[in-house]
Amino acid sequence: MRVSRAAQLRNMVVRLCCRGGLLPRLLFSPQKPKIYVPTAGRKAAYGTVTSAKVSVNGVHLHYQQTGEGEHAVLLLPGMLGSGETDFAPQLKSLNKNLFTVVAWDPRGYGHSRPPDRDFPADFFERDAKDAVDLMKTLKFKKVSLLGWSDGGITALFAAAKYPSYINKMVIWGANAYVTEEDERIYQGIRDVSKWSEKTRKPLEALYGYDYLAKTCEKWVDGIGQFKHLPDGNICRHLLPLVQCPTLIVHGEKDPLVPRFHADFIHEHVKGSRLHLMPEGKHNLHLRFANEFNKLAEDFLQ
Repeated sequence: MRVSRAAQLRNMVVRLCCRGGLLPRLLFSPQKPKIYVPTAGRKAAYGTVTSAKVSVNGVHLHYQQTGEGEHAVLLLPGMLGSGETDFAPQLKSLNKNLFTVVAWDPRGYGHSRPPDRDFPADFFERDAKDAVDLMKTLKFKKVSLLGWSDGGITALFAAAKYPSYINKMVIWGANAYVTEEDERIYQGIRDVSKWSEKTRKPLEALYGYDYLAKTCEKWVDGIGQFKHLPDGNICRHLLPLVQCPTLIVHGEKDPLVPRFHADFIHEHVKGSRLHLMPEGKHNLHLRFANEFNKLAEDFLQ
């Protein structure tokens, strides 16, 4: 069958974008969002990803939303992350009939700037309150959480402190305390110039090199402060307070979060389930998106 010149050009552009990693950013980087407070019942158009900012706790928080399902799900990104950098496969492919999916940028991350990101002693607790208050502002009566890495820690705080508001929770790459081994790992990622280009480039495009480098150093210091607390405590004291059904996913090849952290959370969150992915690394939800999405959907239903 003869292919038109226009179709040939279009196919060439798609191939180039996919090869350079540009397609996810093109698909999930809409025009500069407007700032508004959504009215009750406002939902994203089916099959599209909408973007907006809303005022919460004195800052303007950016979020993306998709789907029309009755079950609200909030995606919580990791260190330096945002909805568009951390959750493209979930925004695209989680069931839009079953779920209304919201991916947020915590204050100082992504498009939730200003302010610049800082790391006071209670930054996880602050993020948890921001996340819950964002979803309440968007008029969701109850929400499930999908939290990656730092977002998983934030989800644990939210589930422990706002138990009546959290429906279910899936976390991966999270830890409840900081050890000497963790501290060595954190120091190893302090200098972003030593990161792989594949890892650094999307964040550098989002932030610019200077903000990325400065904020990464601040994060290493911020997470390191927990090492000086008794037992390196971040939220280990809160785990028995988690009441919602919880699925802990762990990639057995995760170079950033050792297996013992997943085991500890599983042991101390009553009734939780632990699912191991033998080939999974820290970004298992991106590397094995189809497998992860099905796992999450089956658990959340």
